[in-house]
Amino acid sequence: MQRNGLFIAQLLFTLLVCAFMFVPVVLSVMAGFTANYIRGFSSGLTLRWLFEVWGLYKDAIGLSLVIALACLAVTLIVGVPTAYFLAKANHWTTRLVEELLVTPLAVPGLAIALGLIITYGGIREFRSHWTFILVGHVLYTLPFMVRSVLAVLSSIDLKTLEEGAASLGASYWQRFFTIGLPNARSGIVAGALMVLTLSVGEFNITWMLHTPINKTVPVGLADSYASMRIEIGSAYTTVFLLMIVPLLLLIQYIAEPARPSRAKAAVVPQPAGST
Repeated sequence: MQRNGLFIAQLLFTLLVCAFMFVPVVLSVMAGFTANYIRGFSSGLTLRWLFEVWGLYKDAIGLSLVIALACLAVTLIVGVPTAYFLAKANHWTTRLVEELLVTPLAVPGLAIALGLIITYGGIREFRSHWTFILVGHVLYTLPFMVRSVLAVLSSIDLKTLEEGAASLGASYWQRFFTIGLPNARSGIVAGALMVLTLSVGEFNITWMLHTPINKTVPVGLADSYASMRIEIGSAYTTVFLLMIVPLLLLIQYIAEPARPSRAKAAVVPQPAGST
């Protein structure tokens, strides 16, 4: 009886936390479908604000997707091999490299952006291109990819697996693709999810690095809430969710291991000499 009461208390607390997190989002989305936010649903439902958001910010939405996917590609190409190397090596220099990679997380995004502007802002073509924002996003999200993959690889006996593959003649990159990547699958997925969500929603770095022709979703969202009707800002929130949720579901679907078909699973190999 006491155990049932504890379970109910934990369930109620969990539901309360979920409500605290999701109710504001739901109310914001609902406001984007009302004809007049002040009057509420009695004013009627409309898709007008969604179409206005698309007309005003479709370029920003497209640019955010491009930057997020490019950021994911760069962090995968750079972060996964880096985590693999750090997991294999056991030296004080690798620990130093690991701590240096995490440094951007301890520095405010505005400071990172200011450093990029001071260092590379004089290159006009680079400063006005969206790749300038991409560099800031990569610096900010790369530690999440490296740490996620490194945590998974550090939890297995990677050294023994490496030695076994090396004894069979596998080269460094053969070991990386046949041992490192398969075992780091869950870490790669977790890192990819964080990189995508952080890149799409990152505001501080983007606000400092963007130009009028390179405006992303978070900057447009701030502009819409600051200078337009609350309905447009709420509709922008809806568009943001419609943009990010399918990406997250797609990554999880791609990363899910293939399941054998029932026909193949039903075939049980028979030992030699059996009838």
